[in-house]
Order: sequence, then structure tokens, then C-alpha cells
Amino acid sequence: MIDDLRHRILFAAARVYAQHGWRGATTRRIADEAGVNEVTLFRHFGSKETLLDEMMQACATQSDRPTLPLDPQDPQSELYDWMATQHAQLTEIRAIVRQMISEATERPMAGGCAAHGPAAAAGELREYIVRLRRSGVIPEHIPPVEVSAAATMLMGALFADAMNRDLMPTMFPQSVDESLRAYVRIFLRGVGALSEPLSSTPRTLSSPSTLTTVSE
Repeated sequence: MIDDLRHRILFAAARVYAQHGWRGATTRRIADEAGVNEVTLFRHFGSKETLLDEMMQACATQSDRPTLPLDPQDPQSELYDWMATQHAQLTEIRAIVRQMISEATERPMAGGCAAHGPAAAAGELREYIVRLRRSGVIPEHIPPVEVSAAATMLMGALFADAMNRDLMPTMFPQSVDESLRAYVRIFLRGVGALSEPLSSTPRTLSSPSTLTTVSE
């Protein structure tokens, strides 16, 4: 019961913070949103600072982040599925992330929490790329610096899309699905793992260095 109440307060704090930022997220607003009184809030967290710090850390360290397979079989489909889940999770918390980024200069912890998820995702992607290179999907002649740059560009496209699609719709004329598939194809082509023309048809790995077409 105590944990349920703490979680309810944390979720309320996240909603209020996303709308009002640090200064506007008063303990009264958070208590009202959680359906408790301020005394209960202080009993569980001690202060507004402790409550919001814990809320940010909880948002930054989600336990259900997607992973990429240890044994790549279908890079195009695997990366698309991973990107789609990452995009959905980022979109769900983008209001909070925007607030954290806006307050990063004044509150470095906020910036660190905002960067934690994308940084973890980038690390997961780079480990997957190592596995793709070992399996022969990424040719040996592609310089590591170019592979690293391509991974950075893929993560940048994912983050920009999730954070800004609602604010800049003309920048993202395609649907989320179409955009994510295109990002993945461009990335794979950039690292030498896909040489076919642009297509919405996913590819599957039939040998260490050959991608063949399969139907959706």
C-alpha cells in the first residue's frame, strides 16, 4: 500500500512537472493531482526537491527498455521493431524530457536524466553494430568512424522525430512507421549492410553477408 501511494505521488509529480516545470510544480499542485494532502507528500518524500529528483530518476531508468538480439538474423526488421518501441517510449515522456532539457543549465541533474535513456539506447545500438560487423553483415572495408557516425545519425533522427513531430509536422510529412523504416534503411545502406533500392519491404539475413527479400 505504501509503495502504491509513493508511485501514485511520483506519477502525479511527473504529470504536474511536465505541464508546469520545476518552479510551477508546487507541492500543493502535486498533492492535489495525487489526491492526497501535502502532509502525506512530505511524510513520504521530505521535500519537493527530493520528490522531483526521484521522479526524474524513475523516468530516466525505465526497466522495460527494448533490447536488440544477441544473434542478429534480420537486421532491418530487428532495428525497425527496436526503433518503434524506443519512439513510442520517448513520445510518451517527451513533455517531461522537454522540461528537463529546458532546465538542464540551471539543474544539471535534469539534463543528466533527460540524456540517460537516449544514451542507454545508443549504447545498445553500438553493441548491436559490433555483432553485425562480427557476423559479416557490415563489410570490413567500412571505416569504424563512418559506422559510428551513422549510428549517431540514426539516434539523432529517432530522438528528433519523437521529440518534435508534434511541434514541427511539416518536418515529418511521412507517418511514424514510414519514417522509422526509412531511417533504418538509410542507416543500413550507410554502413554497407543494404545495397538494394529504397523499399518498404523488410529484408532478412540468409547468410553472414547477404540480405534477401521476404514478404511482410
